[in-house]
Amino acid sequence: MACQSCATGKDGQPKGCKNNGTCGTDSCNKLTVFDWLANMSVPNGEKPFDWVEVRFKNGRKHYYHNAENLTLSIGDIVATQGQSGHDIGMVTLTGELVRVQIKRKKFDTKIDVWKVYRKASQKDIDIWSEARDKEEPMKVKARQFAIDLKLKMKISDIEFQGDSSKATFYYTAEERVDFRELIKIYAREFRIRIEMKQVGFRQEASRLGGIGSCGRELCCSTWLTDFRSVSTSAARYQQLSLNPQKLAGQCGKLKCCLNYELDSYLDALKAFPKTESKLYTEKGTAVCQKTDIFKGHMWYAYEGEWMNWHLITAAQAKEIIELNKKKEKVASLEEYAEDLVVDVKTEFENVVGQDSLTRFDSPNHNKKRKNNNRNRNKKPNQNKKPVKTEGQKTNNRPANKRKPKRKPNPRKPQNNNNKPNES
Repeated sequence: MACQSCATGKDGQPKGCKNNGTCGTDSCNKLTVFDWLANMSVPNGEKPFDWVEVRFKNGRKHYYHNAENLTLSIGDIVATQGQSGHDIGMVTLTGELVRVQIKRKKFDTKIDVWKVYRKASQKDIDIWSEARDKEEPMKVKARQFAIDLKLKMKISDIEFQGDSSKATFYYTAEERVDFRELIKIYAREFRIRIEMKQVGFRQEASRLGGIGSCGRELCCSTWLTDFRSVSTSAARYQQLSLNPQKLAGQCGKLKCCLNYELDSYLDALKAFPKTESKLYTEKGTAVCQKTDIFKGHMWYAYEGEWMNWHLITAAQAKEIIELNKKKEKVASLEEYAEDLVVDVKTEFENVVGQDSLTRFDSPNHNKKRKNNNRNRNKKPNQNKKPVKTEGQKTNNRPANKRKPKRKPNPRKPQNNNNKPNES
């Protein structure tokens, strides 16, 4: 959940760049806000805003009043007011930008007045780090106790208060759970004050974090703060397959990113006729089968000929619908589809320089050598007759001897081009 150079350690201090959360990538913490007003000075006569933003475990943030006028900067570990005792957190935002965040989140500074006590000492940080080390083994035991009591709930996370006097158990459940007996077991086993807090499945995913199907960190754990309801109609408008395995996120609910481009799709669909509208032609009644929002095309098929689709534009479909309202019919959809028919020739190009599929195979240069070695090692056949020389009699004609001329046939008349001698 943090960049490698600016990840925080157990004491809350950055491990790598030592910039106290103000690195250029601005990804030291979850849901971080870049202070773009940090280099701007306050006008003369104006007092700096005396509220600060403090972050706790898993991106939980709260706003505190700096009543003691402490000199605080981003990355300082402070002791803040709690329900009982004090809590330890890290300052993530100061100055005028805190005023903007308070107004955006509708935080009432007159009712919820929490104060910053002091900068955390080394003793406070040691107690805080020891308490955080207990959270994981305690979560394993807490889950086992809930399973033994057969409660339909899941302990998702545990957060200790900074002074190690209270532990908050975050759980998720689909139904109402009676955990009074469970709290007694927790208090007897862990010897600490217990607070149970139910969160939704989306809030659980934002606290735990993870990697989405897009390959990036979850939006809810990095920048998304408000969880709007997502319905399956958002997937229908975007023509996505209603596959629950692909549309659901790690929280088990529909992905929040289905709402990101929904407004653009709804604006584009205003130029299309309704898919329920039928086109009446002399050839038959056509029903919409598919739409292409980006290209503005629609596919229609006649009733009874569902395998033959005809491509027309959205403007042409509107034109046919207007004619049908006037009780007029067009001849057929083929007249409109002829203009959009494009002959697509599939041409395979060598786009990556692949000359052949065997370009990585090692060439076999030793094949000729092996054949030559075989011929050399081969013994001559003794049963074979030796070849006779030219002096010896043989049925074969010598190569230098010419072929004798053929004698003329006396029965066949000969064409004598020479003129006869005159007597």
